[in-house]
Amino acid sequence: MQKPAFVSDYMEGAHPAILQRLLETNLEKTAGYGYDEYSEAARKKIREACGAPDADVFFLAGGTQTNAVMIDSILRPYQGVIAVTTGHIAGHEAGAIEYGGHKVLVAEQTDGKVSAESIDRILRGYAEDENHEHMVMPGMVYLSQPTEYGTLYSLAELQAISGVCKEHHIPLYLDGARLAYALACPANDVTLRDLAALCDAFYIGGTKCGALFGEAVVIPRHDYIPHLFTIIKQHGALLAKGRVAGIQFDTLFTDGLYERLGKTAIEAADRIRRALAEKGYREAFPSPTNQIFVALNEKQLAALSERAELAFWEKREDGDTVMRIATSWATTPEDADRLIACL
Repeated sequence: MQKPAFVSDYMEGAHPAILQRLLETNLEKTAGYGYDEYSEAARKKIREACGAPDADVFFLAGGTQTNAVMIDSILRPYQGVIAVTTGHIAGHEAGAIEYGGHKVLVAEQTDGKVSAESIDRILRGYAEDENHEHMVMPGMVYLSQPTEYGTLYSLAELQAISGVCKEHHIPLYLDGARLAYALACPANDVTLRDLAALCDAFYIGGTKCGALFGEAVVIPRHDYIPHLFTIIKQHGALLAKGRVAGIQFDTLFTDGLYERLGKTAIEAADRIRRALAEKGYREAFPSPTNQIFVALNEKQLAALSERAELAFWEKREDGDTVMRIATSWATTPEDADRLIACL
């Protein structure tokens, strides 16, 4: 029997409701590039969910493409993007942002998050440096919800960060690759409407949240980024069969499916957390969402690696190895039981 696998939250295909809709519409002939009726229906539902009736909504294939396109389209050529050292664009996107000509300006993190105070210090430090014309200018702020550590920004934290960005006249952009798991988490107090009110742009993740692929970019102010359609195409990120993404998000935003999918992952993760604690394992850092980070000594790592597939996260100075356990929208109680039995 195959070992229980909890390496990531995009190991499975797609929710059956999405596959059924794709099958039902497979032979229809529709316009390309997102001009089809399904994509427009998805945009309408997303605008309603975000309370942003004038929002521009675009569908892209994946998270790295989305971050690269959005950061490049917002920044001027001489600007960089502020992100925490553990931010996805700073570590796990193979330098995609730098490849596009923009520096990632790393900030200190606490539990995977950057504070409004840290952002303010960076922006004021640049402005007050007499040599700032020789430096990369901070041009926007990048966050993710949840963070790479599975932690959550509270509404108060996001409001403070948004306030600093407005004070310094720079955009706030949020990566929502795992947004379904944030929205479904009992510890969360941030809604889609909050994101639309506080962010200049953000995206709703599909790849890791029940879709075959795809992310939905939401820009609350219409035409905030002129000609973004063309910019997406320049980056090779425009889907010719845009209706495939449109159908998926239309399905995800029908009858609350997106948040229900997230709840499944959170419930499974909570069961595994309780079992880890009962069996004496140590969490490397607290995370309330679908990602669990456990610190293993050499003996624990060898034993658990023989029985289950987890993801390597980092090697600690004390010799312990941090491994990640990620549940998903498709994780069943039986899946969780099999992992717990391996502990």
